[in-house]
Amino acid sequence: MGRYAWATLTGLLLASSGASFADDEKPVPILQAPYHLPVFRNEYVTLLNVNVPPGKTTGYHIHTGDSVSVNIGAADMTNQDFGSDKVSAPQRGQPGRASYADYRKESKTHKAVNVGTTMFHNISFIFNSPAPWHFTPGTRDGKAGYTQIMDNERVRGWRLVLPPGQAAGEITQQSPGIRIVVEGGDIVERIPGRPDRPMQPHTGEFFWQDAPITREIRNIGTTRIELVEFELK
Repeated sequence: MGRYAWATLTGLLLASSGASFADDEKPVPILQAPYHLPVFRNEYVTLLNVNVPPGKTTGYHIHTGDSVSVNIGAADMTNQDFGSDKVSAPQRGQPGRASYADYRKESKTHKAVNVGTTMFHNISFIFNSPAPWHFTPGTRDGKAGYTQIMDNERVRGWRLVLPPGQAAGEITQQSPGIRIVVEGGDIVERIPGRPDRPMQPHTGEFFWQDAPITREIRNIGTTRIELVEFELK
């Protein structure tokens, strides 16, 4: 093999292996991370739709703010902090699990790898301001279907589960927020003074919700409905 041919082959091998490895090793801001797609932004939050296929990696990316994440699709994921050779055992987050992470004081750089056979799907929203907006979210205590799952200085959240034919108790949303669909189906939303509004939200969808507004939701389909709703503080 000639010197030029050998150099060309070496370059191709580096392009197919070393270059991609180097790209993976260079940390990027989370909004630029592989498989992290920014799909919505307003004055309050930036929302990421994260879909990591089996065998793929997020690459090293940097978390610098605080955020809320909701698992939609379960997958076996490993994690590795930048600069460490330790890789965690695979962890499988179940659909509907909601978590809050705060990296305002100290950033975190890591990568995750989908080592399983199913798609990892996660919806995350990052707060655009490091300080709360001083909204006062509502309460849904004692309202049929709702269970509070989060309450901190930034956000209050609830899970709404409705079997077929069941209705949630009427609530008043006091501050702006987000609805994330964990299990979709057929619902009708009733708002005083407006016609009933049938809709068919799909699993993994999300909706920005302005406030204040009073509403009731009924499951008019044949499958279980699960929504997670948040109000900002």
